[in-house]
Amino acid sequence: MAAMGGSVSRRYARALFSIGVDRGSFEQLGRELDAVADLWTGSAELRQALENPVFKGTEKRAVLQSLLPRVAPTADVQRFVLLLLERRRLPAVPAIARAYREMADLHTGRVRAHVTSAQPLGPADLERVRQSIERRTGKKVILEAAVDPALIGGLVARVGDLVLDGSVRTQLGTLRDRLLN
Repeated sequence: MAAMGGSVSRRYARALFSIGVDRGSFEQLGRELDAVADLWTGSAELRQALENPVFKGTEKRAVLQSLLPRVAPTADVQRFVLLLLERRRLPAVPAIARAYREMADLHTGRVRAHVTSAQPLGPADLERVRQSIERRTGKKVILEAAVDPALIGGLVARVGDLVLDGSVRTQLGTLRDRLLN
């Protein structure tokens, strides 16, 4: 099945998000939706079983109903995922979870910063980076850290469209460009 367009993913995410906001449980619903998305992307067997036309809809529903309570104990999320199954939209659950996360972040004034460093950063370094980005953006920051030895040293932080590049690789590239021009 082809990937579902972003606007459709956002519509589904908005429907679940509005339920969560109304009930004061949007953070919990978001965590459960993320868990379902992780299960979907992490299990080729599950995807094959639920997308296989050989299995009846009732069999697919039974498979989901047995798995869902472990990853998504909330009835709202379970009903939501079963609705996605019924409408053949289950392959879009990762995109729906991303859209949901964006809505929750916007609603709470948070931003996600993706920080990539040449070496793993310790908790104290990560905290300093987080505080620095919070001062710059004026928002609460959730850090997602990654390691890329190709940076040589330093780090690159991405917050939405803002890229803060303090990597040695970029500094060397800039120096090389200056020397050659």
